[in-house]
Amino acid sequence: MSLCVLTVAKTLVLATSSFSLSWTHSVEKVQWQEDWQLKHDTLQLVTARVKGSGAGMEPGANAKLVDGWWEWQPNLPAQTELILAASGATSSAWTLCPQDLSCINLAETASEPIKLWACDE
Repeated sequence: MSLCVLTVAKTLVLATSSFSLSWTHSVEKVQWQEDWQLKHDTLQLVTARVKGSGAGMEPGANAKLVDGWWEWQPNLPAQTELILAASGATSSAWTLCPQDLSCINLAETASEPIKLWACDE
């Protein structure tokens, strides 16, 4: 299983079974991180972390403070795909870090949304 990433320019196929996704909230300027695993043909959110709280950034149920981050295990069903907005108007790009591979910045400028999904390619 691989992770496919569709950008406006091309499709990337990354040989990985897990990845982290991080960004800075556009209004609150607070860092957010999520850890995902590829399971069968879906994406499963395993852990979420937020560096603080604010509008739309409240830590999840049973969150614990770990090394300055509120961390919890979200109760989200497996997803067939993730769609990442690419407005170019936020304070940071999305940072995708596949396990054992270099991190990639996505949506640094305005473009079509970016799509992530589990693939066999």
